[in-house]
Amino acid sequence: MNYRMNNNRKKADNFVDGVREHVRLGLKFSETVKGKLSLGARILQIGGVKRVFRQNFGVREGEKLLKVSQCYLSTTAGPIAGLLFISTQRVAFCSERSIKFSSPNGELVRIHYKVSIPLRKIKRANQSENVQKPSQKYMEIVTVDNFDFWFMGFLNYQKAFSYLRQAISQVQNPVQK
Repeated sequence: MNYRMNNNRKKADNFVDGVREHVRLGLKFSETVKGKLSLGARILQIGGVKRVFRQNFGVREGEKLLKVSQCYLSTTAGPIAGLLFISTQRVAFCSERSIKFSSPNGELVRIHYKVSIPLRKIKRANQSENVQKPSQKYMEIVTVDNFDFWFMGFLNYQKAFSYLRQAISQVQNPVQK
């Protein structure tokens, strides 16, 4: 009984650390909460996370969505909040909010920041954490052409990384039929 209580306490502590880290990366607490509510409403309006994935990235034949996680993508302009999709064929990220940029003809355009990495193009996935603050965990994805993508601020980091490793290993070591 003690083991079960300690195990549940540890899971709850990890979840609380994940929420704290996720909120810390946002600009302001009120803006983060507003963004999460807006994201939740958008997901409900579209019809669930599977449809969000399908709408933003399309689905290839035989592709199955394994895990969706809220997190941040590290960019040179700072962290961008969004959803990380892990499927049987790729890892994809779509920002929570649209981003403004200038088009070639000078007009301001708003689009969602998107990344799509085929699993067969991933060289490795690494876990990392801040030495001073171990609750700050990072996930690095390195592609075969040596681009790296850093994700952070997961609500459940271990689960997301576990699904990522599983998806990569299934592509790199397919089961023969």
